[in-house]
Amino acid sequence: MLKTVAVLGSTGSIGRNTLEVIAAHPDRFQVVALAAGDNVRELAAQIQQFHPRLAVLRTAAGCAELRRLLPQAPELVYPELLYGAAGLRAVAVEAGAAIVVAATVGVAALPAIHAALAQGVSVALANKEALVAAGTVLMAAAARGGAELLPIDSEHSAIHQCLRSGHAGELARLLLTASGGPLLRRPLAELAGVTAIEALRHPTWNMGARISLDSATMMNKGFEIIEACHLFGVREAQVEVLVHPQSIVHSLVEFADGSVLAQLGAADMRLPIQYALTYPERLPCPGMRLKLEEVGRLEFEPPSLERFPCLGLARAASRAGGGAPAALNAADEVAAAAFLAGEIGFAEIAPVVERTLDRVGAPPVPSLEAVLAVDAEARRIGKELIKGRKSA
Repeated sequence: MLKTVAVLGSTGSIGRNTLEVIAAHPDRFQVVALAAGDNVRELAAQIQQFHPRLAVLRTAAGCAELRRLLPQAPELVYPELLYGAAGLRAVAVEAGAAIVVAATVGVAALPAIHAALAQGVSVALANKEALVAAGTVLMAAAARGGAELLPIDSEHSAIHQCLRSGHAGELARLLLTASGGPLLRRPLAELAGVTAIEALRHPTWNMGARISLDSATMMNKGFEIIEACHLFGVREAQVEVLVHPQSIVHSLVEFADGSVLAQLGAADMRLPIQYALTYPERLPCPGMRLKLEEVGRLEFEPPSLERFPCLGLARAASRAGGGAPAALNAADEVAAAAFLAGEIGFAEIAPVVERTLDRVGAPPVPSLEAVLAVDAEARRIGKELIKGRKSA
């Protein structure tokens, strides 16, 4: 029987890789819904290849353009077209998907992800912001709905795979690996002058601008610490970070007896995507194969909090709990956008985030609405701080 799949963010990097995996196994998967932002032309091509029941764009204008692009013929059946937040929710819970791949950026799809979990639809999650901002709420929804929440991030996928070798009570530490990004060896005195082009030049992965920048500041690894706490039921102190420039060991797990298990693989997102889609099975994957003899050396070192202050801010937000992680994510998104727009310097990203966290605090977030309220307030404060810096 075919497993039905819906993809939130089908035209982004993770979305495209997901569809490659699905295309490699036409006897195992059926695409029932696709949601994109504004990339109308690519979504049109995906519709003609995968024939989903439902397709969603960000705006009504995008849907109108999509209708014009799709070839018209009596024998062709095309999907229902929707847009906006209602469309995202429909993809998640109304298209008949057995699993939803959440590959969007930011919190726009958070209500749709929450709805899927609450209604018992499994979610393969590549969206860091969802668990960072609303991890407690999402995990509670998954528990109520009986849904599985499977990680697509290579680091959390690696941990998920390693944990299959032991029981929760045997776990000692989780070790997240980080490439160190493009600025790992840059002299500290030069970081203030880093340009957007330099910050986005990731040495291993080809990712979107926000994710690439978060790798340069290592905020992405701070987010992953918060995610790991929710996904695997551990404390912040049990999650450590190791800089591993080769990006071959995707993460490690240490058990109570001192045994350390690692998951290794080529730097190819199709592997963790397929693992999530086929779990608990494993199938041949169209991704690259690891050749250790060509790697030669695997190096590890602790990260410098002086070089990567955002990592320390994320740990503090994790310990504070409540709405602090939601504020962290919102402030980082605002600061990242301001840096990429040339409004603040690279070294100003962490101070904007820190000052926003100081003002927002850690209010309780018992519901999704409370999370979104904290998100909005942190964005307002972050923009206010950036405006103040520009006028100073």
